[in-house]
Amino acid sequence: MNIHVSQTASARERILLTAYKLFYREGIRATGIDRVIAESGVTKVTFYRHFPSKNDLIREFLEYRHQRWMAWFTDALQRHGNGVKALVPVMAEWFHDKDFRGCAFINSVVELGGALPEIVDITRRHKQEMADVIASLLPPSRRRKQDAQDLALAIDGAIIRAHFDENADAALSSLNRILKALLLNRR
Repeated sequence: MNIHVSQTASARERILLTAYKLFYREGIRATGIDRVIAESGVTKVTFYRHFPSKNDLIREFLEYRHQRWMAWFTDALQRHGNGVKALVPVMAEWFHDKDFRGCAFINSVVELGGALPEIVDITRRHKQEMADVIASLLPPSRRRKQDAQDLALAIDGAIIRAHFDENADAALSSLNRILKALLLNRR
């Protein structure tokens, strides 16, 4: 999910893509507006015309991240067989990406959730849409939604573990065991 900021993009798009790259890689609080302005090649006036505050930029970053990540997630699931068993290789693909830095939504809630409640709302929506995609992979049953929520929670745990471990193998192994246990329990 690497991103390239083209100098031919509109000023708004350059600002958003620069923030996307910096916020995810270095954190929201660690990235000042002056740095986003400098790296996107716009003036302060142009920046504030498109994003009246850093909070507006943060919300746009998360909305953009949500769209990109969900598109990648559904595409990766299809590439890996479009079944529930595809979850582990899909996560492995992401965890082994050189730019992987955990979940932008979890990271954002940890950084700013108390100060900017909209982040929590955006994150809830993102996590629910992820669970809905997972539910679509499961066979119909009265426990389908709960099983999808359980798998989504296991994925979030694996994301956190992969983020702080030196390699993602332990997180992927645990996720695989949880997935197998859940599938066995469904019979």
